[in-house]
Amino acid sequence: MNAIHEVFKVARAQTIIAPCGTVPGYWVTVALIDKMGRKKIQLLGFFGMTVSMCVLATWYNYWLRHYVGFLVFYGLSFFFANFGPDATTFVVPAEIFPTRLRSTCHGISAAAGKAGAIVGAFGFLYASQSKDPAKVDKGYSPGIGMQGSLFVMAGINLLGILFTLLVPESNGKSLEELSGETEAEEPAGTAGDDVKEEAGTASATRDDSPV
Repeated sequence: MNAIHEVFKVARAQTIIAPCGTVPGYWVTVALIDKMGRKKIQLLGFFGMTVSMCVLATWYNYWLRHYVGFLVFYGLSFFFANFGPDATTFVVPAEIFPTRLRSTCHGISAAAGKAGAIVGAFGFLYASQSKDPAKVDKGYSPGIGMQGSLFVMAGINLLGILFTLLVPESNGKSLEELSGETEAEEPAGTAGDDVKEEAGTASATRDDSPV
């Protein structure tokens, strides 16, 4: 298979997956993100991807003979990716950091996501190569095989669930509440009220004093 045929096969598969999994996942996120909350959607997304990858990996040899079932679970993994971390990782970093650090930390989060995408894309190409040197694609070294790579991806998604538990829920809260800036300003406001009250008391005392 030459490069053009390979690109065509990948494009054809993505054309099928996008309207069946990717796009619906984004629209479901848009509809439910303010009802369910960011954290629940991200947890559900990671959980759905973990289950999908485990199903594909555990019965991988069976799916090689049943392409329709493989495409169903593969499409579900894309659905839960977009009804989950693919969407929430754009929203959450813009909300949970303090105002003075928000743009910097959001940029770091975005850069880390892009770096992870690069590592995942290229790492999967090498890791998914057959263990048998005779079956390895030209230019690659033997890897852990497709089945092993799917198990690794399931494990990474499981780690995503654990890390998501550490993320605060930002739904229904203002940016000031999330960063704690409201609490920090309250003592200053209370002190100002006390000063005004003392000034008013002093003024009333002067007015009541005999000339």
